[in-house]
Amino acid sequence: MAVVGISLVRSRWRHLGWVAFNALQLIYTVAWTAGCITLALLVLLLTGGWRWLPLRMASRLWAPGLLVGAGAKLRVEGLERVDFSKPHVFVANHQSMIDVCALFRALPVPMRFVIKQELENVPFIGWYARAMGMVFIQRGHARAAVERLHGIVALVRGGASLCAFPEGTRSRGEWLGPFKGGAFQVALQAGVPVVPIAIEGSGAVLPAAGFRVRPGTITLRIGDPIPTAELHAGDRHALARRAHAAVAALLGASYARAHVNESFTSAPPQ
Repeated sequence: MAVVGISLVRSRWRHLGWVAFNALQLIYTVAWTAGCITLALLVLLLTGGWRWLPLRMASRLWAPGLLVGAGAKLRVEGLERVDFSKPHVFVANHQSMIDVCALFRALPVPMRFVIKQELENVPFIGWYARAMGMVFIQRGHARAAVERLHGIVALVRGGASLCAFPEGTRSRGEWLGPFKGGAFQVALQAGVPVVPIAIEGSGAVLPAAGFRVRPGTITLRIGDPIPTAELHAGDRHALARRAHAAVAALLGASYARAHVNESFTSAPPQ
């Protein structure tokens, strides 16, 4: 009984230690994000609206700082499969808020993201995203979502790369949700390849619910680009299915429960 009591006390102290440490990490995350975005917006102003440098600051400054603060190691596989001198639409599964950091850090080009409408009103994050030309999508408003996605087609045609989480929300556990078709419509209209990306381990570092950060390794596996040159606008669901199957394959056997045959939905586009 004494051994059990000592074990319980140690467990409680360990839990309290993590709570205190995560509180410090949250303060650091907010302060680091606010500082980096303030600097990036200042650079944007001083360079006359040139977005390339503030976007690269997210990759070289903001994202590495948050990954280090979380105790996360990043491992990237498959970069050699992509010709980053050309624009692409990157689609990835979504386990955690830290996925954005991992993608910014891993991909060696400036990225625009498709993000939730709610973030547009969040101080600093919303300001930066709006200034960088990110795409805000409001769930449940299909017409408005399509109009906003049309707005970025010209940007992608002009050489910008887009990154989206076509599940539309963060998944929990070993589950890959169905893919919505909006990002694939952009790829078809812009005539650029779709690149599937599997993110593994981010949910263990920072779960979808709460702010319970734990050290760990985040692995990004980049698949072969899926060409769209011979496809038409009506092929977006087939393209979504193909990309879903590719992401599921990159995730491996642990994601055997992924619905490969249900890789799109009639819900509003992501």
